[in-house]
Amino acid sequence: MSVLSPRLEEFLDAQIVGVLATDCGDEPLQSVVYYVRDGERLLISSTTARRKVKDVERTGWASLCVMGFERPFPSATFSGPATILTRDIGPPMAAIAQRFMGADEPPEPQTDEALAGVGRVIIAITVERVAAVSWMD
Repeated sequence: MSVLSPRLEEFLDAQIVGVLATDCGDEPLQSVVYYVRDGERLLISSTTARRKVKDVERTGWASLCVMGFERPFPSATFSGPATILTRDIGPPMAAIAQRFMGADEPPEPQTDEALAGVGRVIIAITVERVAAVSWMD
């Protein structure tokens, strides 16, 4: 059974940024990221040099807190197993770019080789838990 209700899917699809949290050992690491939803997964663009990527590689876990930007500022936190993707990442990278650029169409997807050349990867969170849901009817 899906942990994402149609309302939560609609909410995720309407926002473009969230706060990613990873476990870096001594304290949580948080950073604002762009994301796109792919079914039960949240896909986040990053680079191999980032601490968040190393945290996910080490722990296999991440969470994303997403907040709406209109009153009453609805929010929810989505967490679960996380992996680093390096294959077939051109289309999700293009979808993320489309969201942050506000474009009608996504840009042409880059090849995995081109993305690897600049250190680009996708952090994929499989949503297994939804917590702290606030102000959603």
